Amino acid sequence: MADKVDLYSDRGAKLKAGVDLGAISPLRNKAIKKIIHDTKRTAAVDLAGIEKALAAGKFGGKGRHVPAKAMNFDVVKNADGIVAKVADLIRVDAGDDTNVKSLNGGKQMLVQVPSARIEAGAEYVSSLTCASMGTVQAMIDTFDLNMFNVPEVKAAVMGQYPQTMDLAGGNVKSILEIPQKDEGLGHSLRNIMANHLAAVTKKNAMNTAALSGIYEQAGVFEMGNALGMFERNQLLGLAYQNLNANNIVYGTTKANGATGTIGTVVHSIVERGIEDGVIAADKKMASGYQMYKANDVSMWNAYCAAGTLAANLVNCGAGRSPQHTSSTLLYFNDLIEKETGLPGCDWGKVQGTAVGFSFFSHSIYGGGGPGVFNGNHVVTRHSRGFAIPCVAASVSLDAGVQMFTPEMTSGLVGETFGSVDEFREPIKAVAGAV
Repeated sequence: MADKVDLYSDRGAKLKAGVDLGAISPLRNKAIKKIIHDTKRTAAVDLAGIEKALAAGKFGGKGRHVPAKAMNFDVVKNADGIVAKVADLIRVDAGDDTNVKSLNGGKQMLVQVPSARIEAGAEYVSSLTCASMGTVQAMIDTFDLNMFNVPEVKAAVMGQYPQTMDLAGGNVKSILEIPQKDEGLGHSLRNIMANHLAAVTKKNAMNTAALSGIYEQAGVFEMGNALGMFERNQLLGLAYQNLNANNIVYGTTKANGATGTIGTVVHSIVERGIEDGVIAADKKMASGYQMYKANDVSMWNAYCAAGTLAANLVNCGAGRSPQHTSSTLLYFNDLIEKETGLPGCDWGKVQGTAVGFSFFSHSIYGGGGPGVFNGNHVVTRHSRGFAIPCVAASVSLDAGVQMFTPEMTSGLVGETFGSVDEFREPIKAVAGAV
């Protein structure tokens, strides 16, 4: 592609200049490909949770309590042995990319199954299944279990499976939901809730937006919506909104951070668009209202996408709460349409998403909150990759005002996935791979 962009860090430092747009494609960029591949092969095991469940006789989640079956095993103290046994069980060949390690003093275990297991399967569930079964087998060997107590150990590890497909009440997690929860073809990578993303990046808002954008746009590629002229449109959005191309997101946020509003961010983006020749003055109405035209339609969409994220960083950052996200998604784009006469981000789909979003999180239905939303949700899936990164970034700015915080829903995922550099700092990783 002819487009060149400069990639900047989450602190406004230039990382790479003159990067070809195609170099950040999920199909080409080695860091993005590694993030996607490692996402599919990574699972988190809560060893402390297994120990607690067994000690309490609570197997399989809420309401499932068998006090007579309580068992006391020093799972955390034996973490190193369990790690070694799991690694040996899931390894395919000596020297392959199997990666199993204990974290946080043995309380958690990161399991990355070898690539051969993912490649030999039709789905991405080998991480969950092999981590689970490997942990059960490792505990059998470590604690010399027998046929009378293995079922309880298996339930402490895998929860209600196979009665439920999603290991409800278990202590093994993937950042991905099971395929049965996907709304349509190619939605797996969009089916990651915002709280998980914020936890993985340690609540760094711009890296959260980057990780979310990588998953969202990779999903758009997978579902066939980034073909032909649409490929450039999606990649420009990924570059400018999620990878801080030309420092627009960081620069706009910094300029408006102290006293700015959604409206001042609109002015900044329109002014930047005019200055860069992306849009230009067009017809002037009798009332004095100035219409604009887009010299590059997809580039204008990318500027709107960057502005939408910046507006969320400014507004939700000021409130230190993500509850402002839906109204910011809506009114930034409503205002930019009124200011220019041009469509807002994703041709109105972000604005439309925000209307449904506000109903589901704030109106008569409201019982979730922004942190539990994802791009697979029936309300939020309609924008092709440009809404959820803003939601995830806003969740990273949360001071603890949600009903369901990242600490409550995503502690295990955050500890394990956050230990991997590419997941925690995707902007740096992607720039380093071009």
